[in-house]
Amino acid sequence: MNIQKILICDDSQTDLANLRNALQGTNYLLVTANNGKEALEKAKSERPDVIFLDIVMPDMDGYAACRSLRDDEQTKHIPVIFVSSKNQKADRIWAQMQGAKDLIAKPYEASAITAALAALH
Repeated sequence: MNIQKILICDDSQTDLANLRNALQGTNYLLVTANNGKEALEKAKSERPDVIFLDIVMPDMDGYAACRSLRDDEQTKHIPVIFVSSKNQKADRIWAQMQGAKDLIAKPYEASAITAALAALH
């Protein structure tokens, strides 16, 4: 898989900055969203190659956004990786059931983000 554009979605500006920092020095084009609804809109308009998605967000949580992405013909091919403080076994299973490729627990090392991208190649 050739990754050029990544959509990162989190309602926390600090967590968005942390993801941007984790991807600093890469050649990826980064697009940001602040909630699930905005992530859906940007997934359709920007056509990212991968989406990093928080779970706990206002308006539409990451689980609902992931299901919507999975069920839409335009976006169902885009891999979703959750980045969340939710890290129980049940959270990981539920994330997979929604269609996510992985769940990275906060706080994380930048290497966890790049390793998740490498696993998609």
